[in-house]
Amino acid sequence: MDIPGKIIGIGQNYRAHAAEMGKGIPEEPLMFLKPPSAVILDGGAIERPSGYERVDFEGELGVVIGTRARRVSRANALDHVRGYTCVNDVTVRDLQKKDGQWTRAKGFDTFCPFGPRVVPGLDPTSLHITTRLNGVVKQSSSTSDMIFDVATLIEFVSRHMTLEPGDLITTGTPSGVGNLSVGDVVEVEISGIGVLKNSVVAKP
Repeated sequence: MDIPGKIIGIGQNYRAHAAEMGKGIPEEPLMFLKPPSAVILDGGAIERPSGYERVDFEGELGVVIGTRARRVSRANALDHVRGYTCVNDVTVRDLQKKDGQWTRAKGFDTFCPFGPRVVPGLDPTSLHITTRLNGVVKQSSSTSDMIFDVATLIEFVSRHMTLEPGDLITTGTPSGVGNLSVGDVVEVEISGIGVLKNSVVAKP
């Protein structure tokens, strides 16, 4: 799989997760960027930096753009999708809280595992998403719990920046996020796509 030119993250996009984090329902999508240098693929190792209390997993549906999208309508938004994939939006909660914006917390090398493949033609409104930590289910939800669906997200993002082929949108995480420790194995599984599996090692 190609490395995305840019990775657009969406925060607080599941109703249950917004409640879990003590946040209200956002009036419009909360958008942030992750650098392409954060990408690793299925089987790669997440490097956990030391000195932080919480380095969380966040299982998410990823949307890979297939054709250039600029100010597209919601009705036509899904025409610009190449396919869907699994994403783990790894986040240092300590830094997210400290900084007030999310670039550093979510931008470390290895903090954007995605894969194991990109699948076209799925209905993104009703996909089951499961995250397991060392074989134990921690997140179990459906994309039907999204506050803003995929078509709405593409319309919104493309109103602010042009989406190019290969760009990746991560669509937010359900409730059940939790801390990663060195030695853990985290799996994100989405129906119709497969399982994204990554181990956790100490950051050199």
